[in-house]
Amino acid sequence: MLTSVRNPLVKEARKLQQAKGRRSHQQFLIEGTHLVQEALAMGYPLVTLCATPAWQQRHPQLWDQAIAVIPRTETVSLAVVAAMATTVNPDGVIAIAAYPQTAFGADIAPPELPQLGIAVETLQDPGNLGSLLRTATAAHCDGIWLTPDSVDPVHPKVLRASAGQWFRLPQVICEDLASQLGQWQQAGCQILATGSQGAMPYWQVDLCQPPVIVLGNEGAGLSPAVQAAATDTIAIPMAPGVESLNVGVAAAVILFEAQRQRQTRP
Repeated sequence: MLTSVRNPLVKEARKLQQAKGRRSHQQFLIEGTHLVQEALAMGYPLVTLCATPAWQQRHPQLWDQAIAVIPRTETVSLAVVAAMATTVNPDGVIAIAAYPQTAFGADIAPPELPQLGIAVETLQDPGNLGSLLRTATAAHCDGIWLTPDSVDPVHPKVLRASAGQWFRLPQVICEDLASQLGQWQQAGCQILATGSQGAMPYWQVDLCQPPVIVLGNEGAGLSPAVQAAATDTIAIPMAPGVESLNVGVAAAVILFEAQRQRQTRP
């Protein structure tokens, strides 16, 4: 059993707490029972898993499954898990996962023409991205496209806030979002920017026609180039004095309106 927090494995894991370390090693952390369970259920490639004896006793089937498919499994002390983790009170298990080959999250290529997609420009808050992933998965989205200056998709807080749904939805880093939006528009997809100026209520848009919903930075909104690529601008009417909703809530309102329209239209 590994008990020393100076073990080389601990040092390598701690590097993955930072974006620079994750990029250079092409690996990231998966913390906690629920995320580990979801990763194994989806067949996501895990490189290493460390678990305490107490955790193994609580989750014998999960431990056996991990031993069967993960190249390296280690029994470690709780102090070792705590040294590797970003959470304050880890529950006794942590894993190291490889970067995906195709897309973050569900390691498959999303469709070239989304039937229901989300594009996000310069999203900075990891909790917001995680909740957005959870919402988009629940609403049957095809994927999420992110600009390179958005938060790191494998930030530990993103995975936690997604409640395990991170592994079920493709997430693509889009180097030129405005250009990609233009290509989708030419292929027949409607590009719906979210905003307030000159915008129509979201329920007035035909969301049965394939849309990509474009969400902006928490404070600055969308850039002029991305705004210009939109076919329409839609808004969520709100009470006076309320400036905006966070992106996860805004996306939920619009995405489930799309589901309502699609399920009720003859």
